[in-house]
Amino acid sequence: MAAEQTAGRGRRGRPWVSPRGNFHASLILHPEGRPDQMALRSFTAALALHDACVGLTGLPQAFALKWPNDVLCNGGKMAGILLESTSAGRGVSHLVIGIGVNLIACPPAGAIESGAVPPVSLLGETGLRVTPERFLLHLADAFARREAVFAAEGFAPLRAAWLARAARLGEPIRARTGRTERRGRFETIDETGALVLIIDGWREAIPAAEVFF
Repeated sequence: MAAEQTAGRGRRGRPWVSPRGNFHASLILHPEGRPDQMALRSFTAALALHDACVGLTGLPQAFALKWPNDVLCNGGKMAGILLESTSAGRGVSHLVIGIGVNLIACPPAGAIESGAVPPVSLLGETGLRVTPERFLLHLADAFARREAVFAAEGFAPLRAAWLARAARLGEPIRARTGRTERRGRFETIDETGALVLIIDGWREAIPAAEVFF
């Protein structure tokens, strides 16, 4: 866990700066199993984040999960997850799960891409001030529980739990991959974690994209 970030990065290598009092941590795993299973741990991490937030605040209705790996508080982005890995032969030697949570502060709205979910902080939305150390204890316990389920039962129970907390499920959304944008109704996520949209009556699975509401 870092006290502050001055040279962090988000998706697509975007720069990220975050002050003291927010949460910035990385979990390093030496996972077993197929490489295509590694990305599913973003759902493990997202559910653990949701568990920690609800456990600390007692406000389950305030939090939702945005595909693929954001946590929303009252509709604004409060936390994000970034997975990176190194390979060893046909497998993965290291998987790093980086997690950032706006506990007390968030970037100004003008600093984000047009149309993106506006950033919020836990303190601003709930009035609750939580230290990074306290948040880490709750998150570590929650992640251990979710990881145990994934190891014992696979992705199916995590998929069901994630969908029960999904933001905008059943509603129109936009999914952008590079310069291509698809618009459709958010139907589900499939057994691989891909986003499934209904577009002009057809189901389309999208394995990677940025989602806009």
